[in-house]
Amino acid sequence: MSTDPSTTYVWPSLAARNARALVDFYVEAFGFTISALYGEGDRVDHCEIRWPLGGGIMLGDEALDGDNELALKPGSFGVYVVTDNPDALHDRAMAAGATLLRALNDTSYGSREFAVKDPEGNRWSFGTYRGAEH
Repeated sequence: MSTDPSTTYVWPSLAARNARALVDFYVEAFGFTISALYGEGDRVDHCEIRWPLGGGIMLGDEALDGDNELALKPGSFGVYVVTDNPDALHDRAMAAGATLLRALNDTSYGSREFAVKDPEGNRWSFGTYRGAEH
């Protein structure tokens, strides 16, 4: 298996009530970039957004078929994202209308971080913690 760090192997995903508006929010508030977006009219069937430090998420409008066993509930997503500049990202997210859940703080394990909710209620934590080293 390739271990190329520029390749994303884990793609968290979420469903949205209004994916186009949510993608715009993620670009403005957090600094994601759109790498793919498929859909017709206002509907987003699939979108990939990339994080500047690597990785990304997939999202789209909630499934039209309520019987889909893989369907996700909008507003139920939560994720931790590594950032090198949590202070500036905090200010950017607040200016774009994110709802503060946990104020910018320094943790006992050496991270500087904060947490917010997006307009659909998904929870986003951003911080400098890159995981335990092995």
